Amino acid sequence: MTIIEKMNILEKTDEEILELAHPMWADLIKYSNEGNYGAFTRNFSSSFMQGANEIEMGKQFARSDLAKNLSGDYSYLGLIRRGEYVTVLYKVINKKNKGEWLGRLVLGYENDKVKIFGATLF
Repeated sequence: MTIIEKMNILEKTDEEILELAHPMWADLIKYSNEGNYGAFTRNFSSSFMQGANEIEMGKQFARSDLAKNLSGDYSYLGLIRRGEYVTVLYKVINKKNKGEWLGRLVLGYENDKVKIFGATLF
């Protein structure tokens, strides 16, 4: 009998997680500013993609000053480990409104690859 171990992102060190998270977060900011839905969603998990309605997201990109004016100069705030996921927190600045926002990036494994299971700004 073969035992298949499920990969768990919680087993990675903070440094290993951040090596994965920072480029993904930078891509989300870049492609959000560009309104490039295809590139924006390329690292989404299948479950997150099911909840990401392309038409609604396109409307959000078109209407949202927040989604189109994110500074690439963000600050890492910390990690939260829970269950099979890790949440990476960032402070993000809106270039147009000059406000600060809390960014949340949820990472986990899907088919042996680290994927995005959630991404939001508060």
